[in-house]
Amino acid sequence: MLPSGMDMTGGEPALFIELLIAHGQELVYIPGIAVNRATDSYRGEGKTDARDAKVIADQARMRRDLQPIRPGDEAAIELRLLTERRSDLVEDRTRALNRLKSLLNSMFPALERALDLGRVGSLVLLTEHQSPAGIRRTGQRRLTTWLRNRKVYRPDVLATKAVEAAERQHTAVAGEKAISEMVHTLAQDVLTLNEKITEVDKLIEARFREHELAEVITSMPGIGAILGAELLAATGGSMDAFPTPDRLAAFAGVAPAPRDSGQVNGNLHRPKRYHRRMQRAFYQSALVSIRCDPNSRRFYDRKRAEGKRHIQAVLALARRRVNVLWA
Repeated sequence: MLPSGMDMTGGEPALFIELLIAHGQELVYIPGIAVNRATDSYRGEGKTDARDAKVIADQARMRRDLQPIRPGDEAAIELRLLTERRSDLVEDRTRALNRLKSLLNSMFPALERALDLGRVGSLVLLTEHQSPAGIRRTGQRRLTTWLRNRKVYRPDVLATKAVEAAERQHTAVAGEKAISEMVHTLAQDVLTLNEKITEVDKLIEARFREHELAEVITSMPGIGAILGAELLAATGGSMDAFPTPDRLAAFAGVAPAPRDSGQVNGNLHRPKRYHRRMQRAFYQSALVSIRCDPNSRRFYDRKRAEGKRHIQAVLALARRRVNVLWA
């Protein structure tokens, strides 16, 4: 029986995939970028669902380097959904923070420089006090009391920074009232998103700790519950799809891809096709391990001494860690 090709492995086609697998149909995954490139070699120019289906079916019949789609591990599927939700929330928070910084810079740049908007206390301050004149009217003593009543860490230090910033600006910009209202709304939005991310993190950690591979994964320095959940979600909860560590490294994007020609050998470049969230998990965990694990630090220092740049040395460490995780 020839395999069937799919260019999506989750989301809307999940039920269809489960039905095909339950009836013994072999499935392989064809990335969308591979479909787009293969389409150029087929007749016709119009992009239609029927034409894409023909290309996918033809590629599934001819190619032997495609990843099989296997029944999903229940825990891995849940972790994938939760980690995707977390990723969406983090992106929303990043957009809101960037917009908040831009608005503050347009109205009150001294305060934007004085505050660390990654801290809850700074966001709490901005939900009520946004303009230089307003902060001066409140004064340092009352502002400190207001922050302390809202359980802000070191309220006196934060109040001092805000008042000093207000003293450096006595000019009001046009539209200050509207900007202040938007700053208030965005600060409140970021606080709400922080709470949602914390809730999702608790769900992820609880579900991850129940998985049989959780202890093995977290035994590697630098990998906690969140990054471990990303790895389980990306691999489907097992290593069955990766017969060798080289296949896993290629999938994670931490192994250079050869681009040899008829006259050039050993021409290695950064791969274009890989699982980006898995690469992030390996890269971030390698960064953390450099700070907390002596063996990882020695490996990183050795690669730097060989002339590799920082990113290259971290990727080399990530590649070594792939071997350990696969084993």
